[in-house]
Amino acid sequence: MNLGTIIFLVIIIGAVFFIIAIYNGLVTARNQFKNAFAQIDVQLQRRYDLIPNLVETAKAYVKHERETLEAVIQARNQAQTAAKAAAAHPEDGRAIGALGAAEGMLGASLGKFFALAESYPDLKANQTLQQLMEELSSTENKVAFSRQFFNDAVMGYNNMREQFPNNLIAGPFNFQAAGLLDIETPEAKKAVQVSFN
Repeated sequence: MNLGTIIFLVIIIGAVFFIIAIYNGLVTARNQFKNAFAQIDVQLQRRYDLIPNLVETAKAYVKHERETLEAVIQARNQAQTAAKAAAAHPEDGRAIGALGAAEGMLGASLGKFFALAESYPDLKANQTLQQLMEELSSTENKVAFSRQFFNDAVMGYNNMREQFPNNLIAGPFNFQAAGLLDIETPEAKKAVQVSFN
């Protein structure tokens, strides 16, 4: 073997290892944002489980407000369906966008529910409702933190896949851009304020 052949082989082996390193980095980044979405999914499921209990507690006090209660349950069901679709494919920007829209509608419905609860003193004083609303508020904080972590992981992944020379590897190996989880309604972006004073 002459020196030229050895240098050529070293360059080829170096290029192969470089491509493998880029590919593995992209896989790691993709798995990080998928794991981050799994954390959101856990918190969302906890929230979805709390909402029917809130509605059931309120039913005895607000017999004339069925429309608001039904809207909360319907929004919860739509958000839960969107969450399942997004959990199945967290790399799909459309699924994540649909989840954001559904969460926005759920947030708006919950806002109306909390306003309704404020207008019924007996309901507002109910211990079970207070406890459920505390748990929901705590879960909302966890969802917000998890969403921020997910969006940070998505941004890191998207940056990595768009940078040169990573973009030369990302395209042929089907590393698609991931979507951020944004809440689409301005009302839902506001923190839920719960006060029983």
